[in-house]
Amino acid sequence: MTVTAPKAPGRPGQPVEQRAMLGFLADLTVWRDGRRSELDELDRAAMAAPDAADLTHDMTLAMALWQAVATRADELERVWDSGRVGPAELRRLSGMVWGRLDANGAADGAAAALAVSLPEACRLSDALVGQLRRRLSLDPVSLDLEARLRSLRATVERVRDLVVELPSGPAKVQAATRLDRLDLRAGELVERARRGADVGGLIGPLEADAAVAERDLIVAAATRRDDAKDRATAESLRAELAHRAAALGSVVDECVAAVSPAPVLAVPRVEALGPVPADAAAVDAYLDRLAAVSRALDRVEQAYRAPLAELADLRGMLGAYHSKAASTGLDARPEVSGMYRLASDVLDAAPTDLDRARAAVAAFRTLLDPPTRGT
Repeated sequence: MTVTAPKAPGRPGQPVEQRAMLGFLADLTVWRDGRRSELDELDRAAMAAPDAADLTHDMTLAMALWQAVATRADELERVWDSGRVGPAELRRLSGMVWGRLDANGAADGAAAALAVSLPEACRLSDALVGQLRRRLSLDPVSLDLEARLRSLRATVERVRDLVVELPSGPAKVQAATRLDRLDLRAGELVERARRGADVGGLIGPLEADAAVAERDLIVAAATRRDDAKDRATAESLRAELAHRAAALGSVVDECVAAVSPAPVLAVPRVEALGPVPADAAAVDAYLDRLAAVSRALDRVEQAYRAPLAELADLRGMLGAYHSKAASTGLDARPEVSGMYRLASDVLDAAPTDLDRARAAVAAFRTLLDPPTRGT
């Protein structure tokens, strides 16, 4: 966890206020201990870094700053003496806060950097540690940026995979151009980040563009799968309807030969629709036409099968009535046997006149009914 410089009490040349000095010393102690932990972490990371030699100067300066601040903090604590201070001590404390730090024993570069006040040294330490964290990829913001950059590169690679899957054509050329632009922008962004540039404001728009490109390609891939499925459905449905139409032709021939009057409906010709088109929009329209043909086939089939079914029912009814007449002895009566022969002849005729057949079967059934009283 990183720490930030505490707010210094008072102003240069003026005695510090006792309550403010107490808070500052507490905050300074927290800053000193936290900064030491940070420096230890940075030192370990710097020693393991490939460019460790390039980090030596900054690490030395950071350590010198911390040591100077820690030394001054100890001096302040001694003068503070747990709050047992008067006006003279408060003026001295102000001078120690706002005066220059002791640069004795520091290297030349560090000595120049230490020619600052205690608050300035703390802020300089904050900036230096922040820079080291970014260079060593230890800063939480930098870590987040690096994670976003990795995620961005992963998105671009997924876009690349989706472009490869595109079929040849203008859409693939357009998607490839879009990918090249994303790849170039991502590469430039990564390079700028590697050089230490602030790319926080640039990564967001590029992430959005890459996400939109990936989304568009995913939708396009799903649409292609749906289109392929629709084409396969159209091919299968067309073959099924052609088979139905051929079978229905036999039903029509049977009906025309068996009954009169037969329906007069044409069997739809599936071949008239032509082959299944390649264009997706045309496939949708083709499926609509196939559905219309299917409904037409249903109507034609129902129209031609209904008379055949009725003819079969009439024959079955005549047979059942004749069995009833035989079981009761009514079949021996001349009018019953004569009507049976007539109805049989009508039903056996080819084609059968359905109107006459209905009348003949109904008349035969009437002869089997018991006579009403008074007749």
